Amino acid sequence: MSKVDGFLRYGRRDPAKKPVGERIAAFAEFEEPLAFDRLLEQANRCMDCGIPFCHNFGCPAHNRIPEWIDAVFRGRWRRASDLLHDTINFPEITGRVCPAPCEAACTLAINQQAVTIRHLELQIVERAFREGWLPAERAAAASGCEVAVIGSGPAGLVVAQQLARAGHQVTVFEKDDRPGGLLRYGIPDFKLEKSVLDRRLAQLKGEGVVFETGLTVGVDLSAKYLRRSYHAVVLALGSGQPRDLNTPGRDLAGIHFAMPYLTMQNRRHAGDAPAPESFILAAGKHVVVLGGGDTGADCIGTAIRQGAASVTQLEILPEPPDVRPLDNPWPIWPQIKRTSSSHEEGCARLWGVQTTAFLGANGAVAGLRVRREATGEEFELPADLVLLAMGFIHVVHDRLLDELGLALDERGNLLVDENLMTSQPGVFAAGDAIAGASLVVRAFQSGRRAAAAVDRFLRERG
Repeated sequence: MSKVDGFLRYGRRDPAKKPVGERIAAFAEFEEPLAFDRLLEQANRCMDCGIPFCHNFGCPAHNRIPEWIDAVFRGRWRRASDLLHDTINFPEITGRVCPAPCEAACTLAINQQAVTIRHLELQIVERAFREGWLPAERAAAASGCEVAVIGSGPAGLVVAQQLARAGHQVTVFEKDDRPGGLLRYGIPDFKLEKSVLDRRLAQLKGEGVVFETGLTVGVDLSAKYLRRSYHAVVLALGSGQPRDLNTPGRDLAGIHFAMPYLTMQNRRHAGDAPAPESFILAAGKHVVVLGGGDTGADCIGTAIRQGAASVTQLEILPEPPDVRPLDNPWPIWPQIKRTSSSHEEGCARLWGVQTTAFLGANGAVAGLRVRREATGEEFELPADLVLLAMGFIHVVHDRLLDELGLALDERGNLLVDENLMTSQPGVFAAGDAIAGASLVVRAFQSGRRAAAAVDRFLRERG
Protein backbone atom coordinates (compact mmCIF):
# COMPACT_ATOMS: atom_id res chain seq x y z
CA MET A 1 0.00 0.00 0.00
CA SER A 2 1.48 3.34 -1.00
CA LYS A 3 0.70 6.43 1.08
CA VAL A 4 1.60 8.67 -1.85
CA ASP A 5 -0.97 7.48 -4.36
CA GLY A 6 -3.63 5.85 -2.19
CA PHE A 7 -6.27 8.29 -3.40
CA LEU A 8 -5.64 7.02 -6.91
CA ARG A 9 -5.74 3.36 -5.92
CA TYR A 10 -8.89 3.31 -3.82
CA GLY A 11 -12.35 4.78 -4.05
CA ARG A 12 -14.46 5.94 -1.15
CA ARG A 13 -16.22 3.20 0.76
CA ASP A 14 -18.89 4.07 3.32
CA PRO A 15 -20.00 1.77 6.15
CA ALA A 16 -22.83 -0.55 5.25
CA LYS A 17 -26.25 -0.15 6.85
CA LYS A 18 -28.58 -2.89 7.95
CA PRO A 19 -31.49 -3.48 5.52
CA VAL A 20 -34.38 -1.08 5.95
CA GLY A 21 -36.84 -3.79 6.93
CA GLU A 22 -34.53 -4.95 9.70
CA ARG A 23 -33.51 -1.60 11.12
CA ILE A 24 -36.97 -0.01 11.34
CA ALA A 25 -38.05 -2.83 13.64
CA ALA A 26 -35.90 -1.44 16.47
CA PHE A 27 -34.58 1.80 17.92
CA ALA A 28 -30.93 0.79 17.61
CA GLU A 29 -27.91 1.96 15.64
CA PHE A 30 -27.72 0.24 12.28
CA GLU A 31 -24.45 1.34 10.71
CA GLU A 32 -21.94 -1.52 10.42
CA PRO A 33 -18.25 -0.59 10.82
CA LEU A 34 -15.83 -1.11 7.98
CA ALA A 35 -13.56 -4.13 8.23
CA PHE A 36 -9.97 -3.43 9.25
CA ASP A 37 -8.41 -3.80 5.80
CA ARG A 38 -11.08 -1.58 4.23
CA LEU A 39 -10.50 1.00 6.94
CA LEU A 40 -6.78 1.13 6.14
CA GLU A 41 -7.62 1.63 2.47
CA GLN A 42 -9.77 4.60 3.40
CA ALA A 43 -6.99 6.04 5.57
CA ASN A 44 -4.64 5.55 2.65
CA ARG A 45 -6.85 7.86 0.54
CA CYS A 46 -5.84 10.93 2.57
CA MET A 47 -3.52 13.02 0.39
CA ASP A 48 -1.72 14.70 3.31
CA CYS A 49 -2.24 17.91 1.33
CA GLY A 50 -0.17 20.97 2.13
CA ILE A 51 -3.12 23.06 3.33
CA PRO A 52 -5.65 20.70 4.97
CA PHE A 53 -8.97 22.45 4.48
CA CYS A 54 -10.67 19.62 6.42
CA HIS A 55 -8.81 20.87 9.51
CA ASN A 56 -8.68 24.63 9.15
CA PHE A 57 -11.86 25.35 7.18
CA GLY A 58 -14.27 22.46 7.49
CA CYS A 59 -13.95 21.40 11.13
CA PRO A 60 -15.19 23.87 13.77
CA ALA A 61 -13.10 22.02 16.37
CA HIS A 62 -9.98 22.21 14.17
CA ASN A 63 -9.36 18.50 14.57
CA ARG A 64 -5.89 17.51 13.35
CA ILE A 65 -7.41 15.22 10.77
CA PRO A 66 -4.46 14.43 8.46
CA GLU A 67 -2.30 13.62 11.48
CA TRP A 68 -4.62 11.09 13.06
CA ILE A 69 -5.49 9.55 9.71
CA ASP A 70 -1.77 9.06 9.08
CA ALA A 71 -1.44 7.48 12.52
CA VAL A 72 -4.20 5.00 11.65
CA PHE A 73 -2.50 4.16 8.38
CA ARG A 74 0.77 3.46 10.22
CA GLY A 75 -0.95 1.33 12.86
CA ARG A 76 -0.35 3.85 15.65
CA TRP A 77 -3.88 3.74 17.01
CA ARG A 78 -3.13 5.09 20.47
CA ARG A 79 -1.31 8.02 18.90
CA ALA A 80 -4.38 8.58 16.71
CA SER A 81 -6.60 8.62 19.81
CA ASP A 82 -4.34 11.10 21.59
CA LEU A 83 -4.33 13.44 18.59
CA LEU A 84 -8.10 13.19 18.26
CA HIS A 85 -8.86 13.86 21.91
CA ASP A 86 -6.41 16.76 21.95
CA THR A 87 -8.99 18.89 20.12
CA ILE A 88 -12.38 17.31 20.87
CA ASN A 89 -13.79 15.70 23.98
CA PHE A 90 -16.41 13.32 22.66
CA PRO A 91 -15.49 12.12 19.14
CA GLU A 92 -17.68 9.04 19.55
CA ILE A 93 -20.64 11.45 19.28
CA THR A 94 -19.44 13.53 16.33
CA GLY A 95 -18.39 10.25 14.70
CA ARG A 96 -22.06 9.27 14.76
CA VAL A 97 -24.14 12.42 14.29
CA CYS A 98 -21.96 15.15 12.77
CA PRO A 99 -22.82 16.05 9.14
CA ALA A 100 -19.05 16.13 8.54
CA PRO A 101 -18.28 19.58 7.12
CA CYS A 102 -14.67 18.33 7.18
CA GLU A 103 -15.51 15.93 4.37
CA ALA A 104 -17.12 18.68 2.30
CA ALA A 105 -13.84 20.63 2.64
CA CYS A 106 -11.58 17.63 1.89
CA THR A 107 -9.22 18.46 -0.99
CA LEU A 108 -10.26 15.24 -2.74
CA ALA A 109 -13.82 16.58 -2.81
CA ILE A 110 -12.83 19.09 -5.50
CA ASN A 111 -13.40 16.42 -8.14
CA GLN A 112 -13.62 13.09 -6.29
CA GLN A 113 -15.37 11.64 -3.27
CA ALA A 114 -13.96 12.82 0.04
CA VAL A 115 -12.03 10.73 2.54
CA THR A 116 -14.33 8.93 5.01
CA ILE A 117 -13.14 11.18 7.84
CA ARG A 118 -16.12 10.79 10.16
CA HIS A 119 -16.02 6.99 10.13
CA LEU A 120 -12.26 6.94 10.74
CA GLU A 121 -12.85 9.23 13.72
CA LEU A 122 -15.47 6.85 15.09
CA GLN A 123 -13.26 3.80 14.66
CA ILE A 124 -10.38 5.50 16.48
CA VAL A 125 -12.38 6.39 19.57
CA GLU A 126 -14.21 3.07 19.72
CA ARG A 127 -10.89 1.24 19.63
CA ALA A 128 -9.58 3.56 22.35
CA PHE A 129 -12.49 2.56 24.60
CA ARG A 130 -12.00 -1.14 23.85
CA GLU A 131 -8.30 -0.94 24.66
CA GLY A 132 -8.86 1.00 27.90
CA TRP A 133 -6.99 4.10 26.73
CA LEU A 134 -9.61 6.54 28.03
CA PRO A 135 -9.64 6.35 31.83
CA ALA A 136 -10.87 9.18 34.00
CA GLU A 137 -8.27 11.97 34.15
CA ARG A 138 -8.20 13.41 37.66
CA ALA A 139 -6.59 16.82 38.09
CA ALA A 140 -3.20 16.76 39.83
CA ALA A 141 -4.25 19.48 42.28
CA ALA A 142 -7.50 21.15 43.29
CA SER A 143 -7.85 24.89 42.65
CA GLY A 144 -10.30 25.48 45.48
CA CYS A 145 -12.76 27.08 43.05
CA GLU A 146 -16.30 25.86 42.44
CA VAL A 147 -18.13 26.26 39.13
CA ALA A 148 -21.81 25.72 38.33
CA VAL A 149 -22.68 24.59 34.82
CA ILE A 150 -26.36 24.97 33.89
CA GLY A 151 -27.31 22.43 31.28
CA SER A 152 -25.81 19.04 30.46
CA GLY A 153 -26.02 19.07 26.69
CA PRO A 154 -23.01 19.06 24.34
CA ALA A 155 -21.54 22.41 25.43
CA GLY A 156 -22.23 21.88 29.14
CA LEU A 157 -20.55 18.48 29.25
CA VAL A 158 -17.43 19.78 27.53
CA VAL A 159 -17.23 22.78 29.87
CA ALA A 160 -17.59 20.45 32.86
CA GLN A 161 -14.88 18.05 31.73
CA GLN A 162 -12.37 20.72 30.79
CA LEU A 163 -12.80 22.62 34.06
CA ALA A 164 -12.67 19.45 36.18
CA ARG A 165 -9.41 18.47 34.50
CA ALA A 166 -8.10 21.96 35.28
CA GLY A 167 -8.66 21.27 38.98
CA HIS A 168 -11.93 23.09 39.61
CA GLN A 169 -14.89 21.51 41.39
CA VAL A 170 -17.74 21.38 38.89
CA THR A 171 -21.43 20.82 39.53
CA VAL A 172 -23.72 20.38 36.53
CA PHE A 173 -27.40 21.25 37.03
CA GLU A 174 -29.88 19.56 34.71
CA LYS A 175 -33.66 20.04 34.70
CA ASP A 176 -34.33 16.54 33.34
CA ASP A 177 -34.00 13.38 35.39
CA ARG A 178 -30.89 12.19 33.52
CA PRO A 179 -27.91 14.17 32.22
CA GLY A 180 -27.19 14.57 28.52
CA GLY A 181 -29.58 17.26 27.33
CA LEU A 182 -30.02 17.20 23.57
CA LEU A 183 -27.73 14.17 23.29
CA ARG A 184 -30.04 12.10 25.49
CA TYR A 185 -33.47 13.45 24.65
CA GLY A 186 -33.18 15.15 21.26
CA ILE A 187 -31.28 12.58 19.19
CA PRO A 188 -33.04 9.25 18.51
CA ASP A 189 -31.42 6.06 19.75
CA PHE A 190 -31.11 4.76 16.20
CA LYS A 191 -28.56 7.54 15.61
CA LEU A 192 -26.99 7.62 19.08
CA GLU A 193 -27.55 4.78 21.51
CA LYS A 194 -27.57 6.16 25.02
CA SER A 195 -25.06 3.60 26.28
CA VAL A 196 -22.52 5.63 24.28
CA LEU A 197 -23.42 8.73 26.27
CA ASP A 198 -23.51 6.90 29.60
CA ARG A 199 -20.02 5.52 28.98
CA ARG A 200 -18.63 9.04 28.68
CA LEU A 201 -20.68 10.34 31.62
CA ALA A 202 -19.05 7.66 33.77
CA GLN A 203 -15.69 9.12 32.80
CA LEU A 204 -16.79 12.63 33.82
CA LYS A 205 -18.05 11.37 37.16
CA GLY A 206 -14.71 9.63 37.66
CA GLU A 207 -13.04 12.99 37.10
CA GLY A 208 -15.04 14.55 39.91
CA VAL A 209 -17.91 16.17 38.03
CA VAL A 210 -21.10 16.18 40.11
CA PHE A 211 -24.48 15.96 38.35
CA GLU A 212 -27.58 17.39 40.02
CA THR A 213 -30.59 16.30 37.96
CA GLY A 214 -34.28 17.11 38.21
CA LEU A 215 -33.50 20.70 39.23
CA THR A 216 -34.63 23.74 37.26
CA VAL A 217 -32.33 26.63 38.04
CA GLY A 218 -34.42 29.76 38.42
CA VAL A 219 -37.26 27.72 39.92
CA ASP A 220 -35.83 25.13 42.32
CA LEU A 221 -32.62 27.13 42.79
CA SER A 222 -32.39 30.90 42.56
CA ALA A 223 -29.89 32.89 40.56
CA LYS A 224 -28.92 34.59 43.83
CA TYR A 225 -27.98 31.20 45.29
CA LEU A 226 -25.80 30.42 42.28
CA ARG A 227 -23.92 33.71 42.45
CA ARG A 228 -23.38 33.36 46.19
CA SER A 229 -22.32 29.69 46.17
CA TYR A 230 -20.05 29.44 43.10
CA HIS A 231 -16.99 31.32 41.90
CA ALA A 232 -18.27 31.18 38.31
CA VAL A 233 -21.41 30.13 36.47
CA VAL A 234 -21.62 28.80 32.91
CA LEU A 235 -24.94 28.81 31.07
CA ALA A 236 -25.16 26.00 28.52
CA LEU A 237 -28.91 26.19 28.04
CA GLY A 238 -29.16 25.40 24.35
CA SER A 239 -31.46 27.06 21.84
CA GLY A 240 -34.78 25.63 22.93
CA GLN A 241 -37.38 28.09 21.67
CA PRO A 242 -38.95 26.38 18.62
CA ARG A 243 -40.12 28.27 15.56
CA ASP A 244 -43.91 28.18 15.43
CA LEU A 245 -46.37 28.49 12.56
CA ASN A 246 -49.09 31.13 12.85
CA THR A 247 -51.57 29.40 10.59
CA PRO A 248 -55.35 28.88 10.88
CA GLY A 249 -56.09 25.66 12.78
CA ARG A 250 -52.79 25.73 14.72
CA ASP A 251 -54.68 25.08 17.98
CA LEU A 252 -56.07 21.73 16.82
CA ALA A 253 -55.11 18.64 18.80
CA GLY A 254 -52.45 16.46 17.17
CA ILE A 255 -50.08 19.30 16.19
CA HIS A 256 -46.85 19.15 18.19
CA PHE A 257 -43.36 20.58 18.18
CA ALA A 258 -40.71 18.07 17.17
CA MET A 259 -38.66 18.09 20.35
CA PRO A 260 -41.39 16.92 22.78
CA TYR A 261 -42.17 14.13 20.32
CA LEU A 262 -38.55 12.98 20.09
CA THR A 263 -38.05 13.36 23.83
CA MET A 264 -41.07 11.22 24.67
CA GLN A 265 -39.86 8.43 22.40
CA ASN A 266 -36.38 8.51 23.93
CA ARG A 267 -37.91 8.36 27.40
CA ARG A 268 -40.13 5.51 26.32
CA HIS A 269 -37.15 3.60 24.91
CA ALA A 270 -35.23 4.15 28.17
CA GLY A 271 -38.13 2.75 30.18
CA ASP A 272 -39.11 5.99 31.87
CA ALA A 273 -41.87 7.22 29.56
CA PRO A 274 -44.59 9.63 30.70
CA ALA A 275 -48.12 8.48 31.32
CA PRO A 276 -49.49 6.56 28.29
CA GLU A 277 -52.37 8.99 27.79
CA SER A 278 -49.94 11.87 27.22
CA PHE A 279 -47.65 9.99 24.86
CA ILE A 280 -47.37 11.24 21.27
CA LEU A 281 -47.53 8.15 19.07
CA ALA A 282 -47.49 7.85 15.28
CA ALA A 283 -48.74 4.27 15.06
CA GLY A 284 -51.39 3.92 12.35
CA LYS A 285 -51.44 7.65 11.62
CA HIS A 286 -50.75 9.77 8.56
CA VAL A 287 -47.84 11.89 9.75
CA VAL A 288 -46.77 15.19 8.21
CA VAL A 289 -43.43 16.71 9.22
CA LEU A 290 -42.93 20.42 8.55
CA GLY A 291 -39.25 21.23 8.10
CA GLY A 292 -36.49 19.66 6.05
CA GLY A 293 -33.53 19.66 8.47
CA ASP A 294 -31.99 17.02 10.71
CA THR A 295 -34.71 17.33 13.34
CA GLY A 296 -37.33 16.68 10.70
CA ALA A 297 -35.42 13.62 9.50
CA ASP A 298 -35.25 12.35 13.09
CA CYS A 299 -39.03 12.70 13.34
CA ILE A 300 -39.43 10.72 10.12
CA GLY A 301 -37.28 7.82 11.32
CA THR A 302 -39.07 7.81 14.66
CA ALA A 303 -42.57 7.86 13.12
CA ILE A 304 -41.68 5.00 10.77
CA ARG A 305 -40.42 2.89 13.68
CA GLN A 306 -43.59 3.66 15.62
CA GLY A 307 -45.65 2.23 12.75
CA ALA A 308 -47.00 5.31 10.97
CA ALA A 309 -49.43 4.64 8.12
CA SER A 310 -47.56 7.22 6.01
CA VAL A 311 -44.98 9.95 6.49
CA THR A 312 -44.75 13.11 4.38
CA GLN A 313 -42.16 15.85 4.81
CA LEU A 314 -42.88 19.41 3.65
CA GLU A 315 -40.13 21.92 2.92
CA ILE A 316 -40.84 25.55 2.05
CA LEU A 317 -37.59 25.92 0.07
CA PRO A 318 -37.31 24.65 -3.53
CA GLU A 319 -35.70 21.28 -4.14
CA PRO A 320 -31.90 21.66 -4.14
CA PRO A 321 -29.73 20.31 -6.96
CA ASP A 322 -28.01 16.92 -6.71
CA VAL A 323 -24.58 18.45 -7.38
CA ARG A 324 -22.94 21.75 -6.41
CA PRO A 325 -24.16 24.75 -8.40
CA LEU A 326 -21.48 27.01 -9.87
CA ASP A 327 -22.06 29.71 -7.24
CA ASN A 328 -21.44 27.20 -4.41
CA PRO A 329 -17.80 26.15 -4.95
CA TRP A 330 -15.56 23.88 -2.87
CA PRO A 331 -14.69 24.07 0.05
CA ILE A 332 -17.91 25.85 1.07
CA TRP A 333 -20.60 23.56 2.48
CA PRO A 334 -22.48 22.21 -0.57
CA GLN A 335 -26.10 23.32 -0.86
CA ILE A 336 -27.31 20.10 -2.43
CA LYS A 337 -30.16 17.68 -1.92
CA ARG A 338 -29.43 15.25 0.90
CA THR A 339 -31.19 11.98 1.53
CA SER A 340 -30.82 10.78 5.10
CA SER A 341 -31.15 7.22 6.32
CA SER A 342 -34.64 8.13 7.57
CA HIS A 343 -35.70 9.27 4.10
CA GLU A 344 -34.47 5.95 2.72
CA GLU A 345 -36.83 4.13 5.06
CA GLY A 346 -39.98 5.42 3.37
CA CYS A 347 -41.04 9.06 3.20
CA ALA A 348 -42.71 11.31 0.64
CA ARG A 349 -40.94 14.66 0.27
CA LEU A 350 -42.60 17.80 -1.08
CA TRP A 351 -40.45 20.83 -1.88
CA GLY A 352 -41.37 24.47 -2.36
CA VAL A 353 -44.67 24.20 -0.50
CA GLN A 354 -46.25 26.27 2.24
CA THR A 355 -48.95 25.22 4.71
CA THR A 356 -51.82 27.70 4.51
CA ALA A 357 -54.19 26.02 6.98
CA PHE A 358 -54.60 23.05 9.27
CA LEU A 359 -57.87 21.20 8.71
CA GLY A 360 -59.74 19.69 11.62
CA ALA A 361 -62.43 17.21 12.58
CA ASN A 362 -63.87 16.97 16.11
CA GLY A 363 -61.20 19.29 17.47
CA ALA A 364 -58.25 17.31 16.10
CA VAL A 365 -56.10 17.80 13.03
CA ALA A 366 -57.27 15.84 10.00
CA GLY A 367 -55.27 17.38 7.21
CA LEU A 368 -53.39 20.36 5.79
CA ARG A 369 -54.08 22.80 3.00
CA VAL A 370 -50.83 23.35 1.11
CA ARG A 371 -49.79 25.79 -1.63
CA ARG A 372 -46.99 25.28 -4.16
CA GLU A 373 -44.87 28.42 -4.03
CA ALA A 374 -43.88 28.31 -7.70
CA THR A 375 -47.35 27.92 -9.20
CA GLY A 376 -49.81 28.98 -6.49
CA GLU A 377 -51.59 25.62 -6.81
CA GLU A 378 -53.35 24.52 -3.61
CA PHE A 379 -54.13 20.98 -2.50
CA GLU A 380 -54.90 19.05 0.67
CA LEU A 381 -53.02 16.32 2.52
CA PRO A 382 -54.43 13.93 5.12
CA ALA A 383 -52.76 14.20 8.53
CA ASP A 384 -53.57 12.70 11.92
CA LEU A 385 -50.30 13.90 13.43
CA VAL A 386 -48.34 17.02 12.47
CA LEU A 387 -44.80 17.59 13.76
CA LEU A 388 -43.31 21.09 13.59
CA ALA A 389 -39.58 20.76 12.93
CA MET A 390 -38.82 24.22 11.54
CA GLY A 391 -35.82 24.97 13.71
CA PHE A 392 -35.19 26.97 16.87
CA ILE A 393 -34.98 30.74 17.14
CA HIS A 394 -33.08 31.39 20.38
CA VAL A 395 -32.48 30.36 23.98
CA VAL A 396 -35.64 30.10 26.06
CA HIS A 397 -36.23 33.42 27.82
CA ASP A 398 -37.06 32.08 31.25
CA ARG A 399 -36.97 33.17 34.85
CA LEU A 400 -33.25 32.43 35.24
CA LEU A 401 -32.26 34.92 32.56
CA ASP A 402 -34.53 37.53 34.12
CA GLU A 403 -33.10 36.97 37.61
CA LEU A 404 -29.55 37.27 36.33
CA GLY A 405 -30.44 40.37 34.31
CA LEU A 406 -28.61 39.16 31.22
CA ALA A 407 -28.37 41.16 28.00
CA LEU A 408 -29.50 39.57 24.76
CA ASP A 409 -28.33 40.11 21.21
CA GLU A 410 -30.60 41.18 18.33
CA ARG A 411 -31.57 37.56 17.67
CA GLY A 412 -32.54 36.84 21.27
CA ASN A 413 -29.44 34.83 22.15
CA LEU A 414 -27.31 35.51 25.21
CA LEU A 415 -24.92 38.38 24.54
CA VAL A 416 -21.29 37.56 25.38
CA ASP A 417 -17.91 39.24 24.93
CA GLU A 418 -14.76 37.79 23.34
CA ASN A 419 -14.24 35.68 26.48
CA LEU A 420 -17.79 34.29 26.32
CA MET A 421 -18.69 36.24 29.48
CA THR A 422 -22.23 37.58 29.63
CA SER A 423 -23.21 41.06 30.74
CA GLN A 424 -22.83 39.84 34.34
CA PRO A 425 -19.20 39.37 35.55
CA GLY A 426 -18.45 35.77 36.41
CA VAL A 427 -21.39 34.44 34.39
CA PHE A 428 -20.34 32.80 31.12
CA ALA A 429 -22.31 31.11 28.34
CA ALA A 430 -21.55 28.56 25.66
CA GLY A 431 -23.05 26.63 22.78
CA ASP A 432 -26.39 27.26 21.12
CA ALA A 433 -27.46 29.67 23.87
CA ILE A 434 -25.09 32.24 22.34
CA ALA A 435 -24.92 31.12 18.70
CA GLY A 436 -28.39 29.82 17.97
CA ALA A 437 -29.16 26.25 16.95
CA SER A 438 -26.15 24.72 15.22
CA LEU A 439 -24.02 21.58 14.99
CA VAL A 440 -23.00 19.44 17.96
CA VAL A 441 -19.36 19.90 16.97
CA ARG A 442 -19.76 23.70 17.21
CA ALA A 443 -21.22 23.30 20.70
CA PHE A 444 -18.20 21.17 21.64
CA GLN A 445 -15.82 23.81 20.35
CA SER A 446 -17.72 26.59 22.12
CA GLY A 447 -17.59 24.60 25.35
CA ARG A 448 -13.81 24.39 25.13
CA ARG A 449 -13.55 28.12 24.57
CA ALA A 450 -15.80 28.86 27.52
CA ALA A 451 -13.92 26.49 29.81
CA ALA A 452 -10.59 28.11 28.93
CA ALA A 453 -12.07 31.56 29.60
CA VAL A 454 -13.50 30.49 32.95
CA ASP A 455 -10.18 28.94 33.96
CA ARG A 456 -8.34 32.20 33.14
CA PHE A 457 -10.95 34.22 35.03
CA LEU A 458 -10.64 32.09 38.15
CA ARG A 459 -6.86 32.05 38.17
CA GLU A 460 -6.52 35.78 37.51
CA ARG A 461 -8.82 36.65 40.39
CA GLY A 462 -6.77 34.42 42.70
